[in-house]
Amino acid sequence: MAGFERKYSCQTARETLEWIHAIIDFLRPYIFFLQAHVVNFFKDRLWEAVDTEWIDCLRNEPVENLLKIPSGVVQDYWPASLKEFVLKLSSLALPREQADLQRVLPELCMTSINNVLAQGMNWKKKHEVEALAAVIDSIARSVGAHTIVDVGAGQGYLAQVLSFEYQLPVIAIDASSHHGRITSTRAERIRKHYAAKMRKSGSEDTNLNMPKTITCRVLSTATLKSLSKSLLEKDDVEQPTMIIQEIAGLPQDRLCERKFSCCADGDSPLVLAGLHACGDLSVTMLRTFLECKEVQAVVSIGCCYNMLSEEGVEHCDSHCGFPMSKGVKSSGLSLGRNSRDLACQSAERWKGLGKDAGLHNFELHAFRAAFQMFLEGSFSILSRNFGNKPCNRTPREGFASPTI
Repeated sequence: MAGFERKYSCQTARETLEWIHAIIDFLRPYIFFLQAHVVNFFKDRLWEAVDTEWIDCLRNEPVENLLKIPSGVVQDYWPASLKEFVLKLSSLALPREQADLQRVLPELCMTSINNVLAQGMNWKKKHEVEALAAVIDSIARSVGAHTIVDVGAGQGYLAQVLSFEYQLPVIAIDASSHHGRITSTRAERIRKHYAAKMRKSGSEDTNLNMPKTITCRVLSTATLKSLSKSLLEKDDVEQPTMIIQEIAGLPQDRLCERKFSCCADGDSPLVLAGLHACGDLSVTMLRTFLECKEVQAVVSIGCCYNMLSEEGVEHCDSHCGFPMSKGVKSSGLSLGRNSRDLACQSAERWKGLGKDAGLHNFELHAFRAAFQMFLEGSFSILSRNFGNKPCNRTPREGFASPTI
């Protein structure tokens, strides 16, 4: 079993593609599992397609050992084919070790944000904002960027820390006008706190950076490129807002015809940043980084990968979120929504659950499967009893959807 140590690398494009194709080859025999919702493993008795020798072995295995499987831990007495499967799976998994930020960014200086900036954040959000703001500041200064574009800014937590704590000009973009109003109101309250603090200390310069907010419901590479152009032309928030609204309203064919080359001597480099940039938003940021020379760096913490649009699966335009690379497209791999949902479940975290929490996790899926079977049975009875008779109840008053 010693032949399954991790042997793949992402040092070059060729090595990365080799790793990806190895993963795809490994997945193909099990694609029927991947394309089923995790609850359906129980409901549809999908375990019957698993090697009976594996099932006979694992059905009596302690929960503690089952929780270690995603981490590549096998037991000596397991069938050779099962051990080979688990070890090969482990060798193909992408590494998830936490990076040493101080080693990667020697100039990094993380600041603990004060209670005024942290208001409304839970401890997790506060930690994420503190760490990411420090990373963005370090990268912005290293590339000489003058403006940060916070994509998917939400209520402006990151934008406000970058503005007030790191004194960086920030444009906060979000699809929700409600979030934009909250960001502006919150920023004004924070500005008053900082201004009072500066007056108290006797500082004459009370000019403070305020994050500018833009509502943009259709975000694309062209939209972000037009924003970068507008920032070079006029330093106010009204002009960018007008341009964003104009671009967002254009048909796709006209959108592609627009020309956005604007980088001249004395331009203003940008950094695109996103904390929990959902689904295709992260992909749009990466494409903009490649296509727009005004963008000098991108710092993105993505999320909700199950929300990515997928070529050949959902009805979407030519700029799908998955796959991005020509190499993966050439493989013909089709994931589907259920596979992407499954990919968002970090099985490696199971090893830290412990016996009781791990058992509860398994039971939760079993109960959800049982509940789904009950709902489907109820719908079946209703269908037989009422046939095509009209129902006076609204969908909200009826039964919940059988899909959990």
